[in-house]
Amino acid sequence: MEKIAGQTIVDSLTSQFESFEKSLNGQGKSAVHAIRKSAFETLSNHGFPGPKSEAYKFTNFTKAIEKNLDLDSSSPTFGLDAQLISASEIAGLNAHKIVFLNGIYSEEHSDEVEVQGIKVTSLAKALKADSKSLEGIFNTQANFEKDAFVAMNTAFAQHGVVIEVEANAVIEKPVVLYFIGDCTKSQLTYNIRNLVVAGKFSQFTVIEKFDTIGEHASLTNAVNEFSVAENAHVQYYKIENDSGKAYHISNTHASQAANSNFTANTYALNGAMVRNNLNIKLESEGCEAYMNGLYLLDGKTHVDNHTIVDHMKPNCYSNELYKGIMDGSSKGVFNGKIFVRQDAQQTNAFQSNKNILLSDKATVNTKPQLEIWADDVKCSHGCTTGQLDQEALFYLQSRGIQKDKARAILLTAFASDLLENVSNEAIKIYLGEIIAQRLEK
Repeated sequence: MEKIAGQTIVDSLTSQFESFEKSLNGQGKSAVHAIRKSAFETLSNHGFPGPKSEAYKFTNFTKAIEKNLDLDSSSPTFGLDAQLISASEIAGLNAHKIVFLNGIYSEEHSDEVEVQGIKVTSLAKALKADSKSLEGIFNTQANFEKDAFVAMNTAFAQHGVVIEVEANAVIEKPVVLYFIGDCTKSQLTYNIRNLVVAGKFSQFTVIEKFDTIGEHASLTNAVNEFSVAENAHVQYYKIENDSGKAYHISNTHASQAANSNFTANTYALNGAMVRNNLNIKLESEGCEAYMNGLYLLDGKTHVDNHTIVDHMKPNCYSNELYKGIMDGSSKGVFNGKIFVRQDAQQTNAFQSNKNILLSDKATVNTKPQLEIWADDVKCSHGCTTGQLDQEALFYLQSRGIQKDKARAILLTAFASDLLENVSNEAIKIYLGEIIAQRLEK
């Protein structure tokens, strides 16, 4: 039998999947578990992305896992106290708080969401209570046959959250999901699956924040599935600020119905290796999609953002802006692709990636792409990579501003439009403070 890429990872996961199945009891006969088994079979047959995989050309996530993580080790019991947990929270954020410790829902530290128009349930509870209710929303957006890490997540999907918003509901307070990993004593690996359903004419915001505490390595594999009904407005924030030994991969898939609006804001601030896959399908007329991303890197941090926007029907709009600031020996990767199908006339689609390299050792690989089969469209894409404007830096210094402060002012201005897109004031302040601290070093 031919050896597949990531064979050692698959071997480790095989024994874990067998143990996982034995622990399911009655759930082992559910339709959800049938999907799990199919996903694991796909993973076992095809393995993980190898060095020749085009999609992972600049980010060999498989090799990084094999080299730095022992997937056979058991996850430690979370031992941090409430004070350290609260330290990971965003100050001043008025939100419905849901906390996951080592990938497992913590009822003790989470809010009970009792607001008309929204239902928030842990995935584990939903699977135990009535897995049939998940059949219409689980594995409907993310395709495990196309991505090995989605297959891995699907196979072990047990923890996460199910958010269902009723038609016409306007949820004032956002739902914030805090994922806190304890790596103080040993390595940690966990899979998270979040299912979000927005009813017709609904409006709400979801925030994800990832933190790890401790010096050991960790692997987080997260999958989000958004179903956005017609005329719904959904804002999604992802803030990834893990430790320097954290390996993080996420796949966010969203489908949009007629006249809906979906905004994805992604902020990658730290980690050993981070891969963010964002896939949006505009399946009906009148859809609007906005994608904003900022990666602020130092040391040896490696961040890879892959985005796909699929315009399938006429009269839709998408706008994408990603910016990167790289220092030290960090590495940034951006690959954005826009599809405009033959039926998608009157499409407006714009994509831009801009980068600043602060060090001779920092690198970036960027590849914006357009594939257009329609003829009545307005589309553009582009990228820029350069260094800090020395004339502007000299000008500020000539006005009595110290070099480090002047440098920070210019870089803050470079990133400012991505902060201006943040509608939540608490998140804007939180991100602004982190950026200021980083840039003024």
